[in-house]
Amino acid sequence: MEHTLFFVILSLSFSAFAFSCYRRLALVAVGRNEYRFDRPLDRLREMLVYAIGQKRVVSRPFGLNHGIIFWAFLVLALANLEFLVSGIFPTVSFALLPPPLHGALLLLFDVCSMATLVAVTIAAVRRTVNPPFEGARTFEAYLILTMIATLMLAYFGLNGVRIAQGIVPATNTTPVSDLVARLIMATPAAGALEQAGSVFWWLHAVVLLGFMNFLPYSKHMHILTAIPNIFLRSMEKCNTQEREEFLEGNSFGAATVERLTWKDLLDSFSCTECGRCQQSCPASSTGKALNPRSVIHAIKENLLQNGAVIEKLSGDSEAERCISLIGKAKAGSTKEAALWSCTSCGACMEACPVFIEHLPKIVKMRRHLVQMEASFPEELLSLFENMEQRSNPWGMAPSERSKWSSQLDLRPFVAGETEYLLFIGCSGAFDARNKQVSVALTRVLDAAGVSYGVLGKEEKCCGDSVRRLGNEYLFDQMAKETVRQFIAKGVTKVITQCPHCFTTLKNDYRQYGLELEVLHHSELIERLFQEEKLIPEGKAELGRVVFHDSCYLGRHNDVYQAPRDVLRTATGHEVLEMGRNRANAFCCGAGGGRMWLEEHEGTPINRNRVQEALAQQPETICVSCPFCMTMFEDGIKEVAGNTTQVKDIAEVVALSLQPVPFPPSIS
Repeated sequence: MEHTLFFVILSLSFSAFAFSCYRRLALVAVGRNEYRFDRPLDRLREMLVYAIGQKRVVSRPFGLNHGIIFWAFLVLALANLEFLVSGIFPTVSFALLPPPLHGALLLLFDVCSMATLVAVTIAAVRRTVNPPFEGARTFEAYLILTMIATLMLAYFGLNGVRIAQGIVPATNTTPVSDLVARLIMATPAAGALEQAGSVFWWLHAVVLLGFMNFLPYSKHMHILTAIPNIFLRSMEKCNTQEREEFLEGNSFGAATVERLTWKDLLDSFSCTECGRCQQSCPASSTGKALNPRSVIHAIKENLLQNGAVIEKLSGDSEAERCISLIGKAKAGSTKEAALWSCTSCGACMEACPVFIEHLPKIVKMRRHLVQMEASFPEELLSLFENMEQRSNPWGMAPSERSKWSSQLDLRPFVAGETEYLLFIGCSGAFDARNKQVSVALTRVLDAAGVSYGVLGKEEKCCGDSVRRLGNEYLFDQMAKETVRQFIAKGVTKVITQCPHCFTTLKNDYRQYGLELEVLHHSELIERLFQEEKLIPEGKAELGRVVFHDSCYLGRHNDVYQAPRDVLRTATGHEVLEMGRNRANAFCCGAGGGRMWLEEHEGTPINRNRVQEALAQQPETICVSCPFCMTMFEDGIKEVAGNTTQVKDIAEVVALSLQPVPFPPSIS
């Protein structure tokens, strides 16, 4: 009778579970199409490394605890499968296997169950004493941990009763269960072993099936979606944005969930709410409105609230007016201030163990605000006008672009006569401090005999900031104009000193059919040193040197070692590292268009990073980006009495090439 009852309960439970999963995952289909099935073998390998191997999870200290739970979960899935099958067919169990194999399985199940019990206890204590983020102490979190712990205790109780009854022999393959059996025999339950076994069996069954049916309605839905989400991850760095088609009647950006892609929506179900993105985010950690975890959670809430409506009214304008991803602080929406706080540094994506792509979603929402509602911070109005009319952020006359080199004998780029185009960029041409970097770089290139030319007054802004700020229409115009210019002039190789120009020319312009070999000056100088085309005459005497990683050079393009090697060669010693460096480096605060916006909330991001650098007691802070240069110099000015200097790596190399002080002051 019990087996029949269990069969009915099991059938109903699996039916309810399947229906719940279908209803949730079917909502993903309301998103726009996106192809994520290329390179299947590479995807499988990445899934094995990052999903099964938990590479990103265990990269942080407490991640090992979660890894233990996950790996034990995989093993105990076999034990639970046996449990469910034997609940209907009592004679079917692993006991039918050869004794050595059965014994090995019993030992594995015992050890994994104990490891899981210890791990969930640690997780509960940590969440109580030192939660990973504010608001982590939720009823749901404790409920899940309690259910897992109950499953383990019920497993040990059931096995202990069976050992006490003699159904399962007491061997050294079940050390924990043997101990439990001895404890049971020392209690009044020893006189009612059959009833105790029944209690433990049904406790395990009810909690297991309840846990299974609770999953689709909790954040632990990621147990089902995280592995496929990693398989479907972007196989390239998320260092560019999707192009838009500017046709009459089209909508731009995303203010509603159906304007996101199905992968964006799957991301929302895959979020583990571990808080790593929030901890890594420079905006969130300095008191801004942005919280990457909340952005993803809001997308999920919005989808759950409005997905069914969208399915029925697909594309209906009335439905679009009723729902929005962007709004005041309410369930299913993200405040505009939070979207404008993003520096596009990519730290959230680098930290996420399930490869959620936060940044593209934020840019899509920015695009809607800029292009559909003309709603953006007032400071950006002049920026957009300057970019559109004069192709630089400051609105300087194009004729001023080449004045930085008026005392230099630079050649114009001519295809066939010059190998590289030296793309100076707006900061290198117009910003007083970064003009010095431009001069230093030309002297380094001349010393190495590099064949290069410049565009001079003809150079235009690459458009990085306007694209990341969501003004895709303006970027599209700027990109097309530069692509036509490069093709007409036969440009195939480019040197940049700005990582933002570097990533835009290298990655964004590919969408426009322009394939360039783009080198950041750190990469080229490293190569020149290696080939002995550039040999220091001495060592740059800069004292203690600490290096700051540019987000757009490092996280977005994986260039970490080149600038360090260049500095080591130029100074004669290894650079100091900040506490957060390389892939975990903290942003300077200028990316994503934030260079042109004031910070009105919390602590300035650049001040946070400057304090981290000064903790190393350096005499020189080295950077490889004009935006970082500006943010560090501004931050240091706020520290009274500090004499630390900021140098670009090109300036450091130039110092090693000549005995006289360098570079001269440029106004």
